[in-house]
Amino acid sequence: MEYALEIGGMLGTSTYLGDAGNTGLFKNINMGGGAIARYNINPRMALKFNLGYGGISGNASGDAFPPEVDRSNLKFNKSVFDFGGQYEIHFWAYGTGNSYKNTHRLVPYLQIGIGATVASKTFSLNIPVGFGIKYKVAPRLNIGLDWTVRMSMTDKIDGIEDPYRIQSGFLKNKDTYCWTMLYVSYDFLPKLRKCNN
Repeated sequence: MEYALEIGGMLGTSTYLGDAGNTGLFKNINMGGGAIARYNINPRMALKFNLGYGGISGNASGDAFPPEVDRSNLKFNKSVFDFGGQYEIHFWAYGTGNSYKNTHRLVPYLQIGIGATVASKTFSLNIPVGFGIKYKVAPRLNIGLDWTVRMSMTDKIDGIEDPYRIQSGFLKNKDTYCWTMLYVSYDFLPKLRKCNN
């Protein structure tokens, strides 16, 4: 039986990519977590919504910025709140592995969406892009590993705005953070109940 809704929790890491230091995808690791809800359109597509929290940190004190840059806040540690929605497309039909439905318990997926970031006094829209893999442990129980890069529309999240005086564009010269989350979710709202008559 297919279910329309999943609700669950996630826990993992949050990393920062921006002006403060030579950071990488898995450097300056902080903890993160939150809640997810997923509306399953069909076994190949879903809409996922998240409400999450993660830390970001960086240190640009050793970087060569122009002399006029304010150097008082080059080392930072902040909290980021994120609300967003992503469209998921599965490589194969996701389900309990029933051969007649051609579903698979283990399914990788791609995702893209839109979200909102709140960090200290800064608010920005963001574009989450990423991939993941999910596994149906039982007919109503799911686990998964989800990775997204969340590209914000501002260069103010880290408190260091445009230190190199580079002309910004739509996503150029903006702050970014990445989430790697392990999640567990439970299915609700059966789409089609069996007839007992």
